[in-house]
Amino acid sequence: MMRAVHPTTIQPASKVGRKQTQRSVGRQYQSVFIMMIISLFLLGGIGSRLAYLQLVEGEVNQELAENNRIRLIPKQPVRGTIFDRKGKVLASSRLSHSAYIWPLAQKYENWDRIVQKLSQILNLSEQKIREPVEAAGYNSPTRVRVARDLSPEEITAIQEYSAQLKGVDVDIEHIRNYPHKGTGSHVLGYTGELDAEELDKRRQSGYRLGDIVGKMGVEEGFETLLRGEWGGQQVEVDGAGKVVTILGQKQAKAGQDITLTIDLELQKAAEKALGRRKGAVVAIDPNNGEVLAMASYPTFDPNIFSSRITEDTWKELQGEGNPFVNRSLRGFPPASTFKVVTATAGMESGKFPPDTILPTMAYLRVGGTAFGEWNRAGFGPMGYVRAMAWSSNTFHGQIGKGVGGEVLIDWARRYGFGTKTGIELKSEMPGLIADNEWKLERFDWEWTAGDTVNMSIGQGFTLATPLQVAVMFAVPANGGYRVQPHLLKTEEAKKEARESLNLQPSTLDILRKGLRAVVTSGTGQALNGKGLPPSAGKSGTAEAPPGEAHAWFGGFAPYDDPEIVVVAFAEHSGGGGGSIAGPMVAEVLQAYFKQ
Repeated sequence: MMRAVHPTTIQPASKVGRKQTQRSVGRQYQSVFIMMIISLFLLGGIGSRLAYLQLVEGEVNQELAENNRIRLIPKQPVRGTIFDRKGKVLASSRLSHSAYIWPLAQKYENWDRIVQKLSQILNLSEQKIREPVEAAGYNSPTRVRVARDLSPEEITAIQEYSAQLKGVDVDIEHIRNYPHKGTGSHVLGYTGELDAEELDKRRQSGYRLGDIVGKMGVEEGFETLLRGEWGGQQVEVDGAGKVVTILGQKQAKAGQDITLTIDLELQKAAEKALGRRKGAVVAIDPNNGEVLAMASYPTFDPNIFSSRITEDTWKELQGEGNPFVNRSLRGFPPASTFKVVTATAGMESGKFPPDTILPTMAYLRVGGTAFGEWNRAGFGPMGYVRAMAWSSNTFHGQIGKGVGGEVLIDWARRYGFGTKTGIELKSEMPGLIADNEWKLERFDWEWTAGDTVNMSIGQGFTLATPLQVAVMFAVPANGGYRVQPHLLKTEEAKKEARESLNLQPSTLDILRKGLRAVVTSGTGQALNGKGLPPSAGKSGTAEAPPGEAHAWFGGFAPYDDPEIVVVAFAEHSGGGGGSIAGPMVAEVLQAYFKQ
């Protein structure tokens, strides 16, 4: 018997399926809707970011992209050549290899490894390599020089490790060369790379990182003529940093060549005469102020600055008695050479005319000070000529005391003492001609008659440079003109080189006769004979406590028509001017007249 089934307990299969399908479809629509919302949100974010990058930062990003592809290769100009008066090369340029870094060629974090390897190859500290790169910035598209004058071994090593040194380049550039090494180094000076402090000062004048500039001497004094103008290339590089295309270039303009008044052979003779004595020798043309030679010792080889200087080399240089000091331009007590000024003041003041005769004695007492005669006895009565020949302290002390401090100071300044001569070397010092105001300011003490007497014999506060002393000797040599010493050989410089001191003919006559007597019968007989024409001059021996005395001698020749003035100075030589410095002057004169 079959059981009956209640109709409410049985659902049609088709109806159940439809409900399940409706629920699944609803969930799918919901998922799609959610995905669409998320997609729209993401697309909107990306789109807004793209819009921001293109519209707001488009130019910046385009520049960054260009910098990764386009780089600058600056080309430094060839520095002008320096010639002596006869056309001999004193300074020129030679080809060399330098190491460069492309800051943009690597990510910042990659440079540590590269710099470390480069430091090992170049034997340079990592800091020395980083300094110029950090100064330029790691976003710089321009190459940065990190080492100059590479050796063949260093060049080969960089090439061998090129896979580890991506972004490091070796290129050819010109560096300064001084073919005669240390000859004339204080005149020529040297060149070196701008440091950060100098760059800040010179940036407005067109200087840039990596510029090589004059650091001393003529190289510094004539920097604007010698430096030239930068050129360069704008290049496109590939992913490996290799140049693909040259997009544009500007030729570098070489610096101007210059000719100096220096005579190379006479310069060598002056340095030979000076030898290893600490001091200076200066030779000038008394008629137009041209500097023919300027020697100073200790000296140095300027070529060392054209490459890398190790700390040991620098310490060695500093330990050799200040070799970078040009003693031709430093002030020292001029001693008896100053008696030319004292005699001039006496005659031109009218108080002591050319025919003056004065007694000399063992010492001249002024106030509480006794100023001794160098022979400790005196020479008896004498006039200007004999007093100059024998360098009498008591004679010239009486002249100085008689004319007074103001007159003596005035004539010292007319001769050019106490101010720079104006030579084109920035290291020149003015020397010192003290006065009452100067003494009050420093010592709170009035100028005294004793100060005047001390000045009259070239001692006391008075300081003069060998170049200033040469300018002084040029006055009696050329007929009464103070000349402007200069190193650049031009016609304009010759024309502007003379200023008359308006000396009386009788004053000039006595000065010249006195200086001639020094050589013929006085303290300067080292200039007699030896194939020299008749000459004139004056010795000087300066007290220089706590060290030994300084020796001076200045002279000119030929006596009748002077062509050259030579001054020699030996610092703390311990001997007399006539015996130490006189022979040095004679040696330079011999070299000049042999030419």
